[in-house]
Amino acid sequence: MTALAMPEPSRETLGRRSEIAADLRKIVPGEGVIVDDVEMRAYESDGLTAYRQTPLVVVLPETVDQVSRVLAYCYENDVKVVPRGAGTSLSGGALPLADAVLLSMTKFNRILEIDFEDRIVRAQPGVTNLGVTRAVEANGFYYAPDPSSQIACSIGGNVAENAGGVHCLKYGLTTNNVLGLEVVLITGEVMRIGGRHLDSGGYDLLAFMVGSEGLLAVVTEVTVRILKAPETARALLIGFPSSEAAGSCVAEIIAAGIIPAGMEMMDKTAILAAEDFVHAGYPRDCEALLIVELDGPAVEVDHLLEKVEHHARANGASHIRVSQSEEERARFWAGRKAAFPAVGRVSPDYYCMDGTIPRKMLPQVLHRMGELSQTYGLGVANVFHAGDGNLHPLILYDANKPGELERAEEFGGEILKLCVEVGGCLTGEHGVGVEKRDLMPAMFTEDDLKQQQRVKCAFDEKHLLNPGKVFPTLHRCAELGRMHIHRGALPFPDIPRF
Repeated sequence: MTALAMPEPSRETLGRRSEIAADLRKIVPGEGVIVDDVEMRAYESDGLTAYRQTPLVVVLPETVDQVSRVLAYCYENDVKVVPRGAGTSLSGGALPLADAVLLSMTKFNRILEIDFEDRIVRAQPGVTNLGVTRAVEANGFYYAPDPSSQIACSIGGNVAENAGGVHCLKYGLTTNNVLGLEVVLITGEVMRIGGRHLDSGGYDLLAFMVGSEGLLAVVTEVTVRILKAPETARALLIGFPSSEAAGSCVAEIIAAGIIPAGMEMMDKTAILAAEDFVHAGYPRDCEALLIVELDGPAVEVDHLLEKVEHHARANGASHIRVSQSEEERARFWAGRKAAFPAVGRVSPDYYCMDGTIPRKMLPQVLHRMGELSQTYGLGVANVFHAGDGNLHPLILYDANKPGELERAEEFGGEILKLCVEVGGCLTGEHGVGVEKRDLMPAMFTEDDLKQQQRVKCAFDEKHLLNPGKVFPTLHRCAELGRMHIHRGALPFPDIPRF
């Protein structure tokens, strides 16, 4: 494990571990509280496995009342809490703390309501992403955000990280598909935000919660919108002689006003790994591959297929193949969705990055990543959501070789800083967590970060929820409340103060 500065554990809390566990068992009886060190190993990390920490105690509540009482107890006794969904986060967002209760929401795994007339599903946060679609697909509906981990990741975790997926170019991220939440504040208060309707008056608190990475509240219920499956959906495999040519084609397609349901890109390393793993029919003799899916009425799809083919040929495409059946379309996507595990077969370890750039900068960024690969002496496989500029470079390394993990992290940091330099941002869907925490000043000023922390203080003034994540320097709420005095003068001196 590499060195990572986390909040210093409270010796007082560590000394009360047995007492805290006994108190929590009164709230969550039976097997709902885990204190055995061996049993807690299953919770010591999330998908960012380079960092591990055994929690103080693990609690698995089954009801909203239990969640409320656990959080109220922790608030009253100044005990930190780390919320956890399925643990598939790739940014260390669910990394435990030695002096914190790890609150696992996996037992909240029921779908509460399906309403096809209103086109909504109410689900508990432990329901898997794919589980929502499976529950409604027999009636011709589906849930649009579909991250590659959709078979395992939970809908509550999707809310925490604002997860995306291959179809988010046209249908949006989690934030565009969540209508309402039930959350529990650190004080134990239960609050409902939004609902089964499209929008609500007042402050947009829903936007605060989606993507808040467990720093503001614990999600206990999610209301999502479901969509009717399109009349027709067809996908193209388009091979290119270079990643730069593929990137130029992406930019041209969007500039032409075509918004595919999904547009994904893979470089040669990822193409060969996925083809060997899934046998999706990918061409092996190209340097980059685009998967472009178009959906809607059949006439519209046929028209757009012709336009996309035109742009592909104009950018030197060496291979174009259009799916001729639903099975073939699904096979095209199966290779892309299995790309991450497939790359795991060709490298002992890989470090999955997540950054976003303007689409027009794809060729420049891909070229620069190639140069960085040479500089750091580490391979990189590119698999990403090309249509919305969300990059997922997989940096290849061997953790058993001294210094390679550190080089991989430095390489990843350079990629993320490059994203910001060209007008992008540090994350598209994986969140900040601990992975990008210390890079936040590359994108935000100190005033920006303080303003974000003021939102944190409004919900969690004691900083008990998921501390050590997102913010590189955490200020006390009292410090953030102080007014800045410049040259002895308060701002807006004409405003009455009390």
